[in-house]
Amino acid sequence: MNINWYPGHMKKTKESIKKNLQLVDIIYELLDARIPISSENPDIDSIVGDKPRIVILNKSDLSSHEGNMKWQQYYQNKGISSVLVDSLNNRGLNEVINISNELMKEKKLKLEKKGIKNKPIRAMIVGIPNVGKSTLINSLSGRKGAKTGNRPGITKGNQWIKLKGNLELLDTPGILWPKFEDESVGLNLAFTGAIKDELLDIESLAFKLVERLVETYPQFLEDRYNINVHEKTTYEIVENIAQNRGCIGKGQEIDFTKVSNIIIDDFRKGRIGRITLELP
Repeated sequence: MNINWYPGHMKKTKESIKKNLQLVDIIYELLDARIPISSENPDIDSIVGDKPRIVILNKSDLSSHEGNMKWQQYYQNKGISSVLVDSLNNRGLNEVINISNELMKEKKLKLEKKGIKNKPIRAMIVGIPNVGKSTLINSLSGRKGAKTGNRPGITKGNQWIKLKGNLELLDTPGILWPKFEDESVGLNLAFTGAIKDELLDIESLAFKLVERLVETYPQFLEDRYNINVHEKTTYEIVENIAQNRGCIGKGQEIDFTKVSNIIIDDFRKGRIGRITLELP
């Protein structure tokens, strides 16, 4: 599958992040806990430099417990603070605020010595499209300020938002990879919905996902769809899922578009199981 997508507004966003860096004390880097490598922008390290950073592993309720632990250990070894977050159910949000205050402790003391008290901590949130940025912002701020949607590219321009715990947040539009050197990165982003579905062939995507899950989580597939994947081709497995889910059209033909949409949707909503597609 050829996946290559880098709209012009992504370039503008990158320039905007660089420009606004001097306005903030701390960076929130939002990643998808199922694909922390693929959802991390490779330019972020060079853009952010030595600015304090918290890696927020969102959708951690959809990724495996074991995967979550390994990723937290990985960031700890790199000296980067990380938090497991499920922004839909408000899990991990207080920890984000607590770590922010901890990281800014020294700066706050220096300001207090100069007589400046209660100055808000200013943070900037960066992340690829559709990793749950708007939902996270709404949960942190306790309001319905940021537009949300299960489609990439809802956030359009920069906006300051007041958060709990004397924090102010500069939101930025989602920034995607400039290009995908590695096909598996493009696929991971497609599986999780970071790339608009209209740009993809949903049937090929579902086949690739089933292929990956047979290698990594075969039991989940068997349990979810009441099938046996042992010694079967991907085509046969998808065919079995279609039969069990009633995706049969006229003349007993398999409706591959329908079954593909079911598989992708089941994966994205965690119905197949808690799945981590990348480990450190």
